[in-house]
Amino acid sequence: MFEVGELIMCGGHGVCRVTAITGNPIDKLDKKRKYYILEPVFEKGSTIYTPVDNDKIIMRKIMNEKDAKKLIDKIPEIETVWIKEEKTREQMYKEAIRTYDCQSLVQIIKTLYLRKQDRVQQGKKVLSSDEHYLKKAEELLYSEMSLALSIPKDSVEEYIADEIHKNYK
Repeated sequence: MFEVGELIMCGGHGVCRVTAITGNPIDKLDKKRKYYILEPVFEKGSTIYTPVDNDKIIMRKIMNEKDAKKLIDKIPEIETVWIKEEKTREQMYKEAIRTYDCQSLVQIIKTLYLRKQDRVQQGKKVLSSDEHYLKKAEELLYSEMSLALSIPKDSVEEYIADEIHKNYK
């Protein structure tokens, strides 16, 4: 169980703060089931109610600074993956995004970034589906890393690039 005030990743909503743990907000007669009241950190004005025992939505604590720095150190070793069959590729992207697995998100970002560069060099358009999954993976990873590293979200990409450059000189 998460504590009030904790930052968590919550399926479909990204980084959220647990603002309360309460009884069933809809069925007041249901005295058994507890609910988290979550507030998305980067989406102001929203409130999410989800059962504490919800096994359909992935919820986990966000990474800490040490984990974020370890992940950055590993980025050069994380292999890209390109699946030719579009539906299979899209399923892989959806699964990584659904589970919020940071290493898989890095894999998607690296793969699609390189594919984007390659297509542009060939004078081809970037596929809208590639662009969509690249943006979604970056949003999820950079949101979590910005909080773990205590830096603005729009500085995360540059921070990662600087750290990789520093370590591989």
